[in-house]
Amino acid sequence: MTTLSIGSTAALSLRADVLVIGAVKGKDGTVLAEGAESIDAALDGRLTATLSAVDAGGAEGELHRVPTFGVAKAPLVLVVGLGEQPADGFAHETLRRVGGTVARALAGVKKAGVALPLAGAEAVGAFGEGVLLGAYSFETYREKSREGRKEAVKDVVLLGLKANKAVKAAAERAAITAESVNHARDLVNTPPNDLNPKDFAAIAVDTGKNAGFKVEVLDDKALAKGGFGGILGVGQGSANKPRLVRLGYTHPKAKRTIALVGKGITYDSGGISLKPAGSNETMKMDMGGAAAVLGAVTAVARLGLEVNVTGWLALAENMPSGTAIRPGDVLRMYGGRTVEVLNTDAEGRLVLADAITRACEESPQMLIDVATLTGAMMVALGNDIYGIMANDDTFRDAVYDAATRAGEQAWPMPLPADMRKQMDSPIADLKNMGNSRMGGGLIAGIFLQEFVAEGVHWAHLDIAGPAFHEGEAGGYRAKGGTGVAVRSLLQVAQDVADNRI
Repeated sequence: MTTLSIGSTAALSLRADVLVIGAVKGKDGTVLAEGAESIDAALDGRLTATLSAVDAGGAEGELHRVPTFGVAKAPLVLVVGLGEQPADGFAHETLRRVGGTVARALAGVKKAGVALPLAGAEAVGAFGEGVLLGAYSFETYREKSREGRKEAVKDVVLLGLKANKAVKAAAERAAITAESVNHARDLVNTPPNDLNPKDFAAIAVDTGKNAGFKVEVLDDKALAKGGFGGILGVGQGSANKPRLVRLGYTHPKAKRTIALVGKGITYDSGGISLKPAGSNETMKMDMGGAAAVLGAVTAVARLGLEVNVTGWLALAENMPSGTAIRPGDVLRMYGGRTVEVLNTDAEGRLVLADAITRACEESPQMLIDVATLTGAMMVALGNDIYGIMANDDTFRDAVYDAATRAGEQAWPMPLPADMRKQMDSPIADLKNMGNSRMGGGLIAGIFLQEFVAEGVHWAHLDIAGPAFHEGEAGGYRAKGGTGVAVRSLLQVAQDVADNRI
């Protein structure tokens, strides 16, 4: 695992394998960024000339390696492009992406010193997050294919900084945040034969012990006794029985509580409404919402934020069998409401509805649910942006603002009241589908809104697009599970603790 630290040693004197410096776009070519002065001076200006000779442009993420010819303890300089030089410092998201790019370029390196223009604690935190997220790879199941693969950089030392309290705290927060995101990534990437609801619940118990929050697990018998018809209905077709997991973090000075609810379908075949060919292969990722909630609660607890948080993991496996729910069945949800199931592949909203109802019984001021819920949201927003819906425009905007500051792409979406009638059922309180395939992401949000208690500020994050990245890794984004929403939820919790929300 990569470690991040603040160093007091001068760049030229640091015993390391690589020194990392920056370059920016200039009017007449590449210009070295702040932090590179001593290295360029030691090379008698040859560094700038060398970069010009290889047509380095300073574009963001551009990489060049130059030997130090013995003028530094490190034998090699890695020059990373930072893009245009802004007047007020580089954007935090730029620093995250650059950090991820640097981490990938440093694979196989034991120690690297970084001398980049990180102006202030927040810049240190953003770059640090990028490094630690970019260094991630999922290697658990590699055996022979592990041969020849380079390990992540061991130690990254940030140079040229005043190691004050704020900078140290930012580096620590970056480490805790990245570890929590990477844990969520690990869960999403784990194949479903090794991660069923019981396994996930056991991991949550262990995580709570290590991070300092309480964990309560309701098994299938407890769910039946409690009347959790949504979770039980979705899970009844599988040999792996469902679970509802409650995570509880409290702070002695906190006056407000936020509930986080995550969809945890450890494998989604679609049930009797079987998914078409080509749509099953990545359905291990359908528990990405629950993974994000576990990651966020873990980070909140480790950071000791002044806010109370409950986390709810609605865990089930959606399989077709002789015991599976059928299109046309009616489920009695937790709290007594009945739902006519028209499509068993619209199962996420069923487990979430039970968990939302239960979470609201504890009277949180705010509730956010997170789910890889609809393909419709991917049609609307693509693979990189998640949608935010809410029963309160002010709260929706606050969540959107928090996500943006955390570096996660999101977009506010509406919940048109006139679409509710599409879910009217002739035999039950409501249906789990609308009458039209159009606007399916909004219909799902409207369905969930039915189960939110009056007075609770609620937001729904549909992370179906960005939760799993099938392309190549780039910047700090990993291939496979991304851990999306962990940083957004953590930032919301921080904003509540700071009375910003």
